[in-house]
Amino acid sequence: MTDPVPPRPDAPAPGSDPAPEQAPSGTEQASPGSAVDVDTRGQLQGLAAEIHKGVVGQDAAVTSLVVALLCRGHVLLEGVPGVAKTLLVRSLAESLDVRMRRVQFTPDMMPGDITGSLVYDNTTSDLVFREGPVFTNLLLADEINRTPPKTQSALLEAMEERQVTVDGASRPLPDPFLVVATQNPIEFDGTYTLPEAQLDRFLLKAVMPLPEREIEVDVLRRHADGFDTTDLAAMGLRAVVDVSSLHRAQEDVARVAAEDPVVQYIVDVCRATRRSPSFTLGVSPRGAIALLRTSRAWAYLSGRDFITPDDVKAMAPATLSHRVRLTTEAELEGTQVEAVLAATLASVPVPR
Repeated sequence: MTDPVPPRPDAPAPGSDPAPEQAPSGTEQASPGSAVDVDTRGQLQGLAAEIHKGVVGQDAAVTSLVVALLCRGHVLLEGVPGVAKTLLVRSLAESLDVRMRRVQFTPDMMPGDITGSLVYDNTTSDLVFREGPVFTNLLLADEINRTPPKTQSALLEAMEERQVTVDGASRPLPDPFLVVATQNPIEFDGTYTLPEAQLDRFLLKAVMPLPEREIEVDVLRRHADGFDTTDLAAMGLRAVVDVSSLHRAQEDVARVAAEDPVVQYIVDVCRATRRSPSFTLGVSPRGAIALLRTSRAWAYLSGRDFITPDDVKAMAPATLSHRVRLTTEAELEGTQVEAVLAATLASVPVPR
């Protein structure tokens, strides 16, 4: 089995531990009373390779999407226009056997444009509910920070409780349900800062940087050969993971063992962010739970049935960077969140 690509370029490569011994039935023992379906895990590991048929590079963002799927979480993609954020999500949807809908967020958008609303039906002379685009499996919330916070908050209930309440009636969303939101850097004109409550609903944040020269040359070669970003079928993309396989993988991830020393290590890392003089806002208990979940997914993709401190270190940047806030002084000094998080991780003793 191949190792998953790292969620951050500087993350330690996983999979250094030997793979667990396989059982004759085609499954391998994961933890007492449970078993991992190795065929399903292979499909999830191959999902990244399928996405790369459409997107060159951006390994961190691709891995974040796979981890979020395994954790039933949501992803925030940040990058300047033109780095293939939308193409990445469309490639993911094409690689999964799920429904996808895209919403282009604009300053004049209303909450009902996302969740749906009651409309008058002439045939019945009654108000009926018309579903909004949130009623899908994969929702691409494109340029989410171009709409005011009031409209952004329309996704809060959907992301947290996987339901929508309109006129006092709650309506469940399909399963699986994944929100992938893209945003431009806040320095760009026409953008709004996402509220902390909204940011905390995202399991992971992946920054999509401008590509290295070699990757950009590869992109241009593809386009010179007739590559069309609107024709996913021509890229050879196909659905490699169906819903039942995804559910099995999610159940396996939830059974990945988390020994007490590693659990305490996660808590200590998150508590250390609250004591950092560079942060005015540290990681909440919800963030600690998120780090536990993403570490489990990383271990699962790495072919292991238990979490190690290295899994926590690998997933900490993508899981925690959007849950903290720098002090004004640190921002003026040009301090980067990732640098403070790295120093915080280094300051916490690693369990043996």
